[in-house]
Amino acid sequence: MALIELIFVVSGACVVLFWLAHMFMMLATRVCWPIPGNFFTSMGKWAVITGGSEGIGRAYADEFARCGLNVVIISRSKEKLDRAATDIEVKTNRNVMVIVADFTKDDIYGGIKESIQGLDIAILVNNVGILPSKIPNRLLETIHLEEKIHEVINCNVKAMVKMCHIVLPGMVERRRGIILNISSGVSKIPFPMYTLYSASKVFVQQFSQGLQAEYKSSGILIQSVSPFGISTAMTDYQKPSMITFTPEEFVRSSLMYLNAGEQTYGSVNHAILGWIIQAIPTWFLRREGFHNSFQEYIKKQAGS
Repeated sequence: MALIELIFVVSGACVVLFWLAHMFMMLATRVCWPIPGNFFTSMGKWAVITGGSEGIGRAYADEFARCGLNVVIISRSKEKLDRAATDIEVKTNRNVMVIVADFTKDDIYGGIKESIQGLDIAILVNNVGILPSKIPNRLLETIHLEEKIHEVINCNVKAMVKMCHIVLPGMVERRRGIILNISSGVSKIPFPMYTLYSASKVFVQQFSQGLQAEYKSSGILIQSVSPFGISTAMTDYQKPSMITFTPEEFVRSSLMYLNAGEQTYGSVNHAILGWIIQAIPTWFLRREGFHNSFQEYIKKQAGS
């Protein structure tokens, strides 16, 4: 019995030390190795952002334009894209290219490739993503499940791989570039009620790590970013708090941690939340009582 208790104590201490070291590295990166002001423009002239008409994607477009890059924003709503483009151009005096594309579809990539052919692309942000349902539920309870499976895999998985296939060769040839793949904090553990979505975000994380290992020697920085709560349309614009950021707050924070490694939560607050969630025993997450309580909580948040 004493041996088992000792094993638990040592294991717990190791986990705590690991996360303390991780937090220290995030803070040290931000303080000791800040990103220079000309860092992004030294990588090229354009930033390409999928899902760039609103939310996190729009915030990345704003920030990169403010830093001196021209931007390409890709989304399915021409009206939202045009509005965002006009606003960015007026505020920053940078060029904005608009590409209308629905990433839930299959036959869009030829047009995207043709539109951005020859651009000196500094940064690719694979941000576009969808939930199968705003209210979490069991897989078989998903309305139009067959259609949602196709859309989630296309938008959350295939879009990232195809955009990397389009943009990465030019970066390798120029031996510089940044690829940011937006994952999610729910990818860190098995997450019932968000099973399809969280599994798609696990792919984002694993793909990013493998790709970084393959192309780091070519001067390419590839990082997966795994936020939790961001006040966007996907989260029904939840009220900002200590753990729910506005898109602008999150993007500014996440870009400070480009030197923090191949994966990051994008903020200290979300890193702490990730530690807490990963400490929750898996058996608790698998309890039906938790599933029902979690579903009711999200419904309440969505209705508030």
